[in-house]
Amino acid sequence: MAVIHVGENNFQEVINGNKTVLIDFFADWCGPCKRMAPLMERFAEEHPDIAVAKINIEDDPELAEQYGVMSIPTFVLIKDGKTAAKTVGAMHYEELAPFVAQA
Repeated sequence: MAVIHVGENNFQEVINGNKTVLIDFFADWCGPCKRMAPLMERFAEEHPDIAVAKINIEDDPELAEQYGVMSIPTFVLIKDGKTAAKTVGAMHYEELAPFVAQA
C-alpha cells in the first residue's frame, strides 16, 4: 500500500478506518523529513496492514496543533481512532516496526 497524503478533507476518513495508522508530520524544507520519506514508502509497502499517512504541517497546521506537533518529523500512531503512541525525530528503518508494535 502506498503512503496516503492526508489533509483536513480526508483526515477523519483515514483515522477512522479499520487499520492502525502511522502518521508522519513533516514539512518540505525539513532535512530529516526528507530522509524519512523513502523509509515511510518502504514501510507502507512492506506493511499493508498499517495505513501510512503524511501530513504537511504547513498545509494543515490545525492538524499539527491538534496532535501537539512542536518539532518535525513527528510520528503519531493511531489505533481504533485514538492516539496510541507518539515520537519525535527521524528514526532508522529498523525502529519503525517496534514503534508501531508497541501500541
